[in-house]
Amino acid sequence: MLNEVLEHLVTVKDGIYVDGTLGGGGHAEKICEQLSPSGLLIGIDADADAIHEAGKRLQHVQTNVQLVNDNTAHIASILRSGNIPSINGLLLDLGVSSFQIDEASKGFSYRSDERLDMRMDRRQSLDAYGVINSYTEEELADVIFHYGEERLSRRIARRIVAKRTEAPIETTGQLAKIVEGCVGGKFAVKSLSRVFQGIRIEVNNELHRLKAILDDSLQFMETGGRIVVISYHSLEDRIVKTFFNGCAATSIPSGNKFQPDTPRNPELKVITKKPLEASEEEQKVNSRSRSAKMRVAERV
Repeated sequence: MLNEVLEHLVTVKDGIYVDGTLGGGGHAEKICEQLSPSGLLIGIDADADAIHEAGKRLQHVQTNVQLVNDNTAHIASILRSGNIPSINGLLLDLGVSSFQIDEASKGFSYRSDERLDMRMDRRQSLDAYGVINSYTEEELADVIFHYGEERLSRRIARRIVAKRTEAPIETTGQLAKIVEGCVGGKFAVKSLSRVFQGIRIEVNNELHRLKAILDDSLQFMETGGRIVVISYHSLEDRIVKTFFNGCAATSIPSGNKFQPDTPRNPELKVITKKPLEASEEEQKVNSRSRSAKMRVAERV
């Protein structure tokens, strides 16, 4: 949704913008092309390989660029340490990037047979191997059900625990076979996607970090600045929608019909009443975009 991002994000040509999910630098490159030479793009990614690749891609841009190898959940400390008092926009393109999926050794995809990893930041200790081999059956089932939204989570968790008593489950291929044995048939691919998504979200603490990023970015956003978020499943989208609507509210419900609501000054204006979706043309050439939902809010 590149065109939609550029249309809604960049409102000040010499402003300061944060790409909080840098990946391979595709969005960042086009954002830089919209900025003047005095503008600044701050690209953040926990994956050191992504920082390296994006750095090569952005060598030719005319605007200022700062790349930070850190988790965007630390956006407040990142901006303070860089002496950045305010920003004009934030982009979050959530989930795992194409750059990470294509790198089989990172263990994000069930289509390869690599060590279970799924860490966006290789410096953290918890990885997919740890989740699969140390979580209890109940914990695994909860992760797969709540984060992967997989209805057969209990059966899959039970099979994982049974298999790991024989030997540790070490690779993505081994995990995929277990899931296929529980589901099978035409539903296997969707279940594989859900299970791997749930494990990935748990490993990277993605939903809690999303809430932290949204909360902390608001204090740095200039009036008129935009927050643009692209999500790929209902859990992320619900968090963004709730945050935007809460910050745009003009009153706090009293919870009592005999007492009036408490007026409040809104912090955001919701630009997209309904989430934007990828065009039919983009969906044809990029299957990942079919589930994308983009929401935009503006600081007031």
